[in-house]
Amino acid sequence: MLHMGSMRSGIRRDDLAPGVVLTRVDLTRQRLTKVDLSGADLRQACLLEADLREAVLAGANLAGVDLGRADLRGADLRSADLDRADLHKADLSGANLQDASLHLAEMNGVDLTGCDLTRTSLDRSYLKAATFTGALLVEADLDRSFMGGANLQNALARQANFAGTDLSNSSLIGIDASEADFETAVLAGSDLSAADLTGADFSRTDLRGCRLWGTVLRRADLTDADLTDTDLSNADLTGALVRHGTPWLEPLDPNALGLVVH
Repeated sequence: MLHMGSMRSGIRRDDLAPGVVLTRVDLTRQRLTKVDLSGADLRQACLLEADLREAVLAGANLAGVDLGRADLRGADLRSADLDRADLHKADLSGANLQDASLHLAEMNGVDLTGCDLTRTSLDRSYLKAATFTGALLVEADLDRSFMGGANLQNALARQANFAGTDLSNSSLIGIDASEADFETAVLAGSDLSAADLTGADFSRTDLRGCRLWGTVLRRADLTDADLTDTDLSNADLTGALVRHGTPWLEPLDPNALGLVVH
């Protein structure tokens, strides 16, 4: 196995192979399209603005790597370790990140359009103004992440974990987040129009000023959620659970809305 542990440049493409150890190597702005680095150890490497389109990085250790503004379109990052990696403004559209770990990753402004994030761990990551349009987030873990201003339009996020996440002023238009967990999350000022939130948990969630026009909230748990100044026009609240005496309910008819008051 090749070992190149010191931070240095001048790495040739011939040095890059599955399982290679290239910790702390400098690959800034390198053209590495379709390179196979599956299972490689690239901890704390610098890949700033690198071209990694369609690269194979499945199972690679990329913990602490700098991938800021890197091009990772169509890359295979299944089961990769990207904990604490810097991916700010990187382009991962169409990439496969199934079962990858991005714990505490810096991903502000990242493009994840059409990305497969099934079962991916993104807990406590920084994802402000990130784009998830059409992404697959089924069973993804975004617990306590910072996602203010994110775009999740038409994403598929069934059974995803958004508990404690900051999603304020975000666009979730058309998202399918049925059975997802939004407990204690902050969605103030967000647009969830035409979203499918069937069976989702919004207990103690901040939904102030949200737009829920045509949103499906059947059997959702809205216990102690704050929906002050929220637009519920044409929303389906059949079977949704709310607590008796909730202030935002006062001008509404719970029975007409099909709410279950407890």
